[in-house]
Amino acid sequence: MTLFQYLPFIMIALIIASIISSIVLKKKDLPVELFVEGLKHENDGHFDEAIINYENALAEVKKKRFHRDLKNKIIQKLKVLHTMIEYKKGILFTRSTATIDKVSEKIA
Repeated sequence: MTLFQYLPFIMIALIIASIISSIVLKKKDLPVELFVEGLKHENDGHFDEAIINYENALAEVKKKRFHRDLKNKIIQKLKVLHTMIEYKKGILFTRSTATIDKVSEKIA
């Protein structure tokens, strides 16, 4: 038999091997994993942990330079989280100031 007769069998074997290896060795990029973990922390309300994960993901994205959309999403998420944390700090400060004012009015 000639090489051309074995060629379809070799191609089918290579295709099957590549499909099996892609299924078995399916692996996400580190920036994507960090981004997903940051999303989980954000949804749970742990904003500080989410910021840490987003910043680590951003550092990894900058190393690889292939995920421009992911980089933009991470930057936007970081802006939103920093704004939310500042807002929470402002609310806590306002509440504590209002409580102190009420206590001082009762004393006077």
